[in-house]
Amino acid sequence: MFEGLFQPMHLLILFGIALLVFGPRKLPELGKGIGEGIRGFKLAIKAEDETQSRASVTTEPNALKK
Repeated sequence: MFEGLFQPMHLLILFGIALLVFGPRKLPELGKGIGEGIRGFKLAIKAEDETQSRASVTTEPNALKK
């Protein structure tokens, strides 16, 4: 169903449409904002995973004592 979704020609057309809609001055700012958003999302997920792993390590010894 999605086999040919991201072919190079499709990506060029999408970039051209984005250039027309946002203009050449806004595209770098838009890319930077998207990159920072993705980076922040990854950091939040990593922090959540570390919090959960620390919580499981601290609760395991208590579970064994019971």
